[in-house]
Amino acid sequence: MGRGTTARVSAPSLAWSLTTGLVVGLVVLCFAALMIGPYGLTPGEVLAALIGRGEAQAQIVVWNIRLPRIGAALLVGAALAAAGASYQALFRNPLVSPDILGVSAGAGLGAVAGIFLSLPVAAIQGAAFAGGMAAVGFVTLVAGLVRNTDRTLTLVLVGVVIGALAGAATSLLKVLADPYDQLPAITFWLLGSLASVTSADILPALPAVALGLVPLVLLRWRINVLSLGDEEARALGVEAGRTRFLVIAAATLITASVTALAGVVGWVGLVIPHIARMLVGPGFGRLLPTSVLIGAGYLLVVDTAARSIAAIEVPLGILTAVIGAPFFVWLLARGRRGWS
Repeated sequence: MGRGTTARVSAPSLAWSLTTGLVVGLVVLCFAALMIGPYGLTPGEVLAALIGRGEAQAQIVVWNIRLPRIGAALLVGAALAAAGASYQALFRNPLVSPDILGVSAGAGLGAVAGIFLSLPVAAIQGAAFAGGMAAVGFVTLVAGLVRNTDRTLTLVLVGVVIGALAGAATSLLKVLADPYDQLPAITFWLLGSLASVTSADILPALPAVALGLVPLVLLRWRINVLSLGDEEARALGVEAGRTRFLVIAAATLITASVTALAGVVGWVGLVIPHIARMLVGPGFGRLLPTSVLIGAGYLLVVDTAARSIAAIEVPLGILTAVIGAPFFVWLLARGRRGWS
């Protein structure tokens, strides 16, 4: 009895210690990111700039360039990791990522269309958001017309088809685009970047991400039940169809919001939930916050490297693929059975 009591007490304590450690690590990474870059700063210069003192140039670098970019990296990484954890739990599949229902492809098509039409930056971001939401809406509509007992499989297959169509349309616009002006902008956006992010760009994404995270937090127990299968969920009083729709809508809203902000950034929503699951297990109540914290820190590190390792900025999509692909191969090589 003593051992059981100790286990029950130590498990929450361990989870709390892990969360505290991740938060502290995130703060340290943020401070380091303020120092690192083409214009290097010392810890004293960063602290002076944060309180409004020190050299004017250092204050401009910290407040106008690096802080907005750090905030965007934290938001995008946290959002993609949360969406990935939600999709993987919902579909009970370790290969599921936030673009499984075509949201990334739809957002990419919307942004490419905006660049092709020479729209302003705000309109391009709006078009990306609308494209991502429209793609998933179309996937849901088509899947509803298909008479198939496996609703989850139907959604995934239709998502693959819609994503392929959106990708083909994007390729067509790239062929038709001006090769000297529009094509470089299209290519850079599709690879993902936070180079031109400002505080004004982040503000519209914040409420959308928060609105998407709220139902994921409130439905954490139901998501755990859904991972057992529809029959078990119904036996426990959970309406699988409605819960699945709410989770998909929330995760899609999150993904579309940050994709409109940063472009297409892959691998974060696929790999980070695996790391979080290795640390805290498959319970969604612990998995979600752990994924959010690790995802935020991971993309902050990647973005800091993207603007520091070369004379020109390296797109985020390249670095996340270079890091994520070998890590995922290592996961597969471990030969773990099951996904939870």
